[in-house]
Amino acid sequence: MRKFVIAAAAVMVAAGWSAASWAADEPKRGGTLTYLIAADAPPSFDGHREQTFAMIHPVAPFYSLLVRVNPENPSSNDFVCDLCTEMPKPTDDGKTYTFTIRDGVKFHDGSPLTAADVAASWNRIIFPPEGVASARSANYKPFVEKVDNPDPKTVVFRLKFATTAFIPAIADPFNFIYKKEILEKDQHWYEKNIMGSGPFKFVSYDAGQSIKGERFADYHQKGLPYLDAIEGIFAPKEATRIAAMRADKAAVDFRGLPPSSREELKQALGDQITVQESDWNCGSDLFFNHKKKPFDDPRVRRALTLAIDRWGGAPALSKIAVVKTVGGIAFPGSPLAATKDELQQMAGFWPDIEKSRVEAKRLLKEAGAENLSFELLNRDVDQPYKYVGIWLVDQWSKIGVKVTQKVVATGPWFQAMRSAQYDVVHYPICRSTVNPVLDVGAYLPSSDENYGFYDDPQVTAIHDKLLHESDPQKQHALMVDFQKQVMDTEAHATKVIWWNRIVPYRSYVKGWKISPSHFLNQDLSTVWLDK
Repeated sequence: MRKFVIAAAAVMVAAGWSAASWAADEPKRGGTLTYLIAADAPPSFDGHREQTFAMIHPVAPFYSLLVRVNPENPSSNDFVCDLCTEMPKPTDDGKTYTFTIRDGVKFHDGSPLTAADVAASWNRIIFPPEGVASARSANYKPFVEKVDNPDPKTVVFRLKFATTAFIPAIADPFNFIYKKEILEKDQHWYEKNIMGSGPFKFVSYDAGQSIKGERFADYHQKGLPYLDAIEGIFAPKEATRIAAMRADKAAVDFRGLPPSSREELKQALGDQITVQESDWNCGSDLFFNHKKKPFDDPRVRRALTLAIDRWGGAPALSKIAVVKTVGGIAFPGSPLAATKDELQQMAGFWPDIEKSRVEAKRLLKEAGAENLSFELLNRDVDQPYKYVGIWLVDQWSKIGVKVTQKVVATGPWFQAMRSAQYDVVHYPICRSTVNPVLDVGAYLPSSDENYGFYDDPQVTAIHDKLLHESDPQKQHALMVDFQKQVMDTEAHATKVIWWNRIVPYRSYVKGWKISPSHFLNQDLSTVWLDK
């Protein structure tokens, strides 16, 4: 035995390893990850119809995707195959993408997964049958003409025109691959049932309490997952989640926690807690209701955005709320995001807040609205909705505008927005993969999220050019024009501040890396426990 240990050590040294680094880096197999889900329950289990993390966090580990964000590098737009064999290069002048599907992939019931299942799933996502809801169909229909399945190993996407938005769009984590045979029998089966080909196999669901899965032995990503089992605990109250982590009843809340909770856990547990942080592909936005006076006047809308001191307020807000970065409506740091210099030319982002507020008062007087008072509609959620709302009310008081914040539950909040029963609304926009060309679609006049209820052909025309443009520099210039039209020239809507994702977790959790979205990288296949 002594000779064996010496020989093994010699091999490791020859390979440039140390025993310590090998032990630290080598994933351990086994164990159960218990994690927290900051919600009561998912509205359904169907990834194609839902838009909430309350579905993704409990259900994503049971499904595969055609393409996914790289779990080793989820903070950038690095996309890799999941069910395909390699990322294809487009043909037909960028209009055709041909994917070859892996051999030997199995569903959890033991049946083979083929290209027919992938094509059936994608046709349901893009071209849903009558009576079937697809939350992202509108993202794909503008540029996807059809999805073909010429043989059991091949799926072909044929686009109407070449666009850089395609690959990030198909890597969306909600695009679960379902079994064609089940869909043909019942298009609604997946709303209440779970059966995929992901790293974990469904075991049980106790509504509002927990969801459990076990390692899928025939998972197609060889060597994964490392865990034997997973258990998600539904815990909508933040205090409950903090207490569970402190008592080591659960290891992590993947959605994220506010700065105060991060500090509480660090102080209580020291190096037993690790923290990862990231700019979050969620931003606090304001929409001004064009159907109500005086918000039909661009001078009034522009005055209200000019009054907000984003540069001065962000550092203070970041200490108490999950917000941090000042940016336009394209995700900060992405190639299409406005630079600081470009941004500071737009209303609401001027570097001199006093000059900005003087202009705001002038515009209100010119519009006959110097004694303006209105109601800010906000969602009854502390982080960061209420914090941002209270701050906005104070910001508008600096130009003599009196604002009352109306805080309502999620259902009435959506109902009031959809029926245009509000003056100004705080409506954060959250996306998954960073895909600015599609992400800014909420500001299009045709969008279901256009809660300003405005029509602006110029906004539509600029976005159409963005979809068709492939040159990075020209795309950037077009995105700046788009943002200027939306936030400055017409001030239809505006970005207030981008969120900051803070994920504290037990230090024995390894192999998970934070992404800019709480929707991404949640199949848990690479997670392992160092204990």
